Amino acid sequence: QVQLVESGGGLVQPGGSLRLSCAASGITFRFATMGWYRQVPGKQRELVARITGVGAPTYAASVKGRFTISRDNAANSVALQMNSLKADDTAVYYCTVVGGPYWGQGTQVTVSS
Repeated sequence: QVQLVESGGGLVQPGGSLRLSCAASGITFRFATMGWYRQVPGKQRELVARITGVGAPTYAASVKGRFTISRDNAANSVALQMNSLKADDTAVYYCTVVGGPYWGQGTQVTVSS
């Protein structure tokens, strides 16, 4: 059974930082491309960042230079370091196995003063 469990969301002021983590189980993690998506009400879920099994990252233009995705294959985990947060980053963030039907439960990130 595949499980993806996110943690680390919360409320932060504009310009602040948050780190999201996702613990994966039930997959051969080191071969999986992992991704972070986000969604706001009324909009489609959008890709934030993804990282291949060997650690090659890709970022959405809106977060490039501010967010960093990383993974620890020994711990079966993927993280998203978010810096210089803006109000537009407010969303529910989801961890996923890219190309597969597996999603975490989501974690709320709210950027507000």
